[in-house]
Amino acid sequence: MLESLITSKTRIRLLLKFFLNPSHGAYLRELAQEFNESTNSVRVELNRMAESGLLEATEEGRTKVYRANQAHPLFPEISRIVAKTVGLDSLIEQIVERLGNVKIAFVTGDYAKGIDSGLIDLVLVGAIDETYLAGLSKKVESLIGKKIRALPLTPEEFQKLEGRFREEPHFVVWDGERNGAEEKLARRQTNGQESYP
Repeated sequence: MLESLITSKTRIRLLLKFFLNPSHGAYLRELAQEFNESTNSVRVELNRMAESGLLEATEEGRTKVYRANQAHPLFPEISRIVAKTVGLDSLIEQIVERLGNVKIAFVTGDYAKGIDSGLIDLVLVGAIDETYLAGLSKKVESLIGKKIRALPLTPEEFQKLEGRFREEPHFVVWDGERNGAEEKLARRQTNGQESYP
């Protein structure tokens, strides 16, 4: 989807990096290394995006750290487009809503770091029918063109592992105790500071 609108592959990677998990920041050398590109080509795109207000840059010591500008008027729309590009909207709609008994679902791993690796690590907490989940995952994989690695946990199992998940980059895509996936995604896209209930 983004490729048809934006010709710069570096810019697309930066949009995915910063708008998949807006609370996650990155600096120039880290991005150049991750994208396997020269610092100059990444710097040009970072500067353009910062000048347009899509990114904000803060000094942390001697390093400039970039993050998505969540106050930008286009932030919610860009976040939705990025979520659709990655397939998170289908993931929520097809897996989480159809399982019906998910208390919370969150993404960890590469996508939580803003890296489009093709493998979505999804943690589901609730009374999960693992056989049904496996079948649903296969169908959604073919829909979104990404591999899904789902980890179903009971609430008790999650309580034991919660500390470990808090230390890792993550973002909540579903909270069954709130008002549903679309509102949840909108809230995450607005403040980027979701945490576990």
